[in-house]
Parts: sequence; C-alpha cells; structure tokens
Amino acid sequence: MSSFPSRRGFLLGVSGLAGAGLGAGARNQPGLPASGGLARVQGAFIDSRRVLLWECTRKEIREALEGGRLKAAIVPTGSTEQHNEHLAMIQDTASAVLVAQQAALQLWPQVTVATPVAVGISPYWMERPGTLTLRPETYLAMVYDICDSLRQHGLKTIFIVNGHGGNDKPLREHLAEFRSKLGVNIDACSYWDAFAEAANREEAKKYMETGIENIPGHSAEFETSFALAAFPERVHRDGVDYEKVRLNLKDPKDAADDRRYYYESLKARAEKGEALMRIAVDWVADRLRRMIAAS
Repeated sequence: MSSFPSRRGFLLGVSGLAGAGLGAGARNQPGLPASGGLARVQGAFIDSRRVLLWECTRKEIREALEGGRLKAAIVPTGSTEQHNEHLAMIQDTASAVLVAQQAALQLWPQVTVATPVAVGISPYWMERPGTLTLRPETYLAMVYDICDSLRQHGLKTIFIVNGHGGNDKPLREHLAEFRSKLGVNIDACSYWDAFAEAANREEAKKYMETGIENIPGHSAEFETSFALAAFPERVHRDGVDYEKVRLNLKDPKDAADDRRYYYESLKARAEKGEALMRIAVDWVADRLRRMIAAS
C-alpha cells in the first residue's frame, strides 16, 4: 500500500507540512529534500523522517538493529548540477532521496535511508556554471565506503537508488566488484528503471506528452513534473525568458538539446509527477522487498 494514497496525503508526506504548520521551503536544509511530515504506514501515522538515517539517533539505529527490525538500507545517489534555467541543481539528489524515503516507508520499519551522495559524475555539464562533478573513481569510492559502513553495522541488504544519468553506467559496471568485496546482498538501479517494465511503460504513456522515450529526460517534462509534485519550491519560472538566454555552448547539438529540454518542460504538471513517482516508488519498494525476502 502506497504511503501517499491521496493527493493531500502525498503532499503532506513529502513537504513537511503535517504537524508543523510550515511550508516545505521553511523546513528544508540546503542540499537535501524536504523530509518531514506524517505518513500513513500499516494503518498508523509515523513521522516520515524516521526512515532517514541522518535524522535518527545512534540509540534508535542501535535498538532497531539489535531488535532485528532493521534489515536493509537504501543508499541514494544523485548530483549537484545545472537543470536548465528553471530547476534547482539538487534535482537529481532530491528525487532519488524522495523515492528512497517513500519506498522505505512502505517497508517500515525494515529499511533506513542513508545520507545521499549529492555530487555525481557530471563533467559534460561543466560549461554551465554551478555544476559540481566528481571523478568516477571518487564517486564510486564514496558509494562503496557508505555501503561498507552499513555492512560494518550489520546490514546485509543494501539497495543503491540512483537519480543521475551520469552515475548509472559506472555503478552497473562496478556492482559485481562491490558484491565480491562486501559480501552482502547488494543491488543498484536508477529509479527510472521502473519504466523499463512493460506495464509501467504503458501507464507512463498516459502522462508523458513528449513520449516515454524522454524518461528521464534532463530537466524536461518528466523531471519537472517530479519537482512540481514533490518540491515545487525548487521550480523557478519567474524571470526566465529562454529567448534571451545566451549560454555560448561549444557544441551546437548541446545548445539545441538545452533549448528542447526547456520547451518540453513547459508540458510538466504536478499531477503527472505524482502519478509517475508512485510508479517509481512502488517499483523500488517491490525490488527491495524481494531482496529482503531473499536474504
């Protein structure tokens, strides 16, 4: 059962509005998505922050491990990079953490969400100011060390949930090495892998005006819809006149794609983002549920 079964419940669960009287932006910490609010889980309401490792105390984690309740961890990875003129640079990280958090809530109390790797492999965006990038070996070392930390605490099931395209191939190429070295049940995905399954692709066709081949599509309809649904304070349309943008990009195709992404983003809607996010969250939760059962 989804932890945000209605539009109102969804907004409460991801924005931090519930029980606080504050808007999402007021509760955000720089670089991380909104994390507070109440979520309905197995007929009861819990603070959705309780699945986030960085919001927990050592006592809470220790007792969950000793009691056998905590069985798995999600490691979100993303980026800090340009997302056209209108989306915050934390988009990929925020999306990965949100999907991870909502999936963990479906499996409460078995799963914790580790602190995200918020900078990824983004050298191709460095012409656009503000982008941060890591060398592939640096990114992979960070992910590995986080997984190893979790292993040392006794967690034997780890699911890496990625939200940035540049991280996807290096993760897949090194996953077997991670498994061999760590000796735990570890897997990885990019959350949009959910839409590779036939049923989910058919469902996504109802919402993607620009076509399902544009999932995830950098800063375009899909990602902008996600942002409008979950953290609209990170969508900045005011003052944007794309016809006046002068990027001076060296590659003409890069410049043409940048323009196309922006105009495709105008088709984004919060309702699309919520529906597409439900698919991704349910898919991630199901993958992890099966990993836990196999451990």
